[in-house]
Amino acid sequence: MKKGIKICGVSDPKTLNYILSHPNPPNFIGFITNYTKSKRFVEHEKLKELINVNKRDIKFISVLVDPTDNTLEKIKNLNFDYYQLYDVNPERTEEIKSKYKIKIITAITVSNKDDVIKYKDYSDISDVILFDSKGYHKSESFDHNLLNEVPDKMDKMIAGNIQIDDIPSFKNKNFMIDLSGALEDENGKKDISKIDKLLNLSAKL
Repeated sequence: MKKGIKICGVSDPKTLNYILSHPNPPNFIGFITNYTKSKRFVEHEKLKELINVNKRDIKFISVLVDPTDNTLEKIKNLNFDYYQLYDVNPERTEEIKSKYKIKIITAITVSNKDDVIKYKDYSDISDVILFDSKGYHKSESFDHNLLNEVPDKMDKMIAGNIQIDDIPSFKNKNFMIDLSGALEDENGKKDISKIDKLLNLSAKL
């Protein structure tokens, strides 16, 4: 079981370059690829240019909500290590993984225990299971105690309005942590000082 930090919703070169050059870099950076409702969405041509960089051992993740074949064809040669899939059934997930030879993070949105156990449908297909809130781009919370029965041996990630000051409480938890909204200013833009605080705290995990 691996632990780690993911910074999601990066959309500009200044922020990306800061993260890539940080002495305590995250394990993953996520880019909103096709969900136009999100303020963090990156248009395709801008995305191509943005992620055409030296990743320095950081894994790049394409965040996709029910992607069409056309979307997948457009991004298949971009600099991604994982596709993070929302609203994609197990059969389609397996098809995407096989066709594009890419690692998969299956995102399961949680409000109750019945939502959590859906991970069993994906555990043999996906490389990581992400448990997120129902809020998608709205950074809503859910009860993390619902995950208590998820196996420790499974590579899993948690998202949903996690705050920087919550990080120390995850020290003994067996999952990766995904932050986005907590790293933004009042205008919804990524805040370098908050990212710095997160990465320095996460180095102690």
